[in-house]
Amino acid sequence: MAEVRSRPGVSAATAARWVKRWEGQQQRYAVDREERFTVIADVVDHVTAGRPSPLVVDLGCGPGALAARLSRRLPHAEVLAVDADPLLLELGRTYYGPAVRYVEAVIGAPGWLRTLGLDRPLDAAVSTTALHYLGERTLRQVYRQLAALLRPGGILVNGDHLCQDTAKISRIATAVGRRWAERRAVLAHEDWQSWWTAMEADPELAPLLAERRTRPLPSSQGEDLTLSRHITLLREAGFEHAGAVWQFGNSHVLVAVR
Repeated sequence: MAEVRSRPGVSAATAARWVKRWEGQQQRYAVDREERFTVIADVVDHVTAGRPSPLVVDLGCGPGALAARLSRRLPHAEVLAVDADPLLLELGRTYYGPAVRYVEAVIGAPGWLRTLGLDRPLDAAVSTTALHYLGERTLRQVYRQLAALLRPGGILVNGDHLCQDTAKISRIATAVGRRWAERRAVLAHEDWQSWWTAMEADPELAPLLAERRTRPLPSSQGEDLTLSRHITLLREAGFEHAGAVWQFGNSHVLVAVR
């Protein structure tokens, strides 16, 4: 099992500084991010109600913002946070602590499920702004794998930017999201590239950055998949029901029930 361990030289203060800046820059890209997290937690809470120790996996977790929120909302749950980036995983493990188990794995790569070390069916798989990194072929495979891992009645919850079925409606939805960000001054936060550029100048993170450069990190390949295409792939993979339970602009929370 490739669970991320503590590494010397990454202090709690450094982890806190960079995770908080991560939270800020993510606000630029995830419309109504906290509401989206709350909706995802509501769905998981609803589906796992009455289960003594639900098993939840957060796919493409980054530093673990969603996983940490789920562990606080469901303190009786076992929460795994999975990502391919050793730097983000280490920042999250140091900042959020042991309530979440962090696992390094490339989602969809050969053998990635064995890396998770699961000993029972999943109750829920969640993800936010991560599965769009997977191309359609890989996503189809991952959906089938998750359907096989989830217990009957278990769920996949994906909060992401999902295109509308027509380009014109998608452009309008994008404009709605941008207006929301402007009203709340979200665009004043630093952007993704600025965050990474600033990290490169932090000497304390040099070993983790060097390790990160050795990893086969994914690149975005599935951003053009529409909401309806995701639903089709989920049903083909074996999910009985699939649909959006929340939307703002092009930002959706998509739920699929095994």
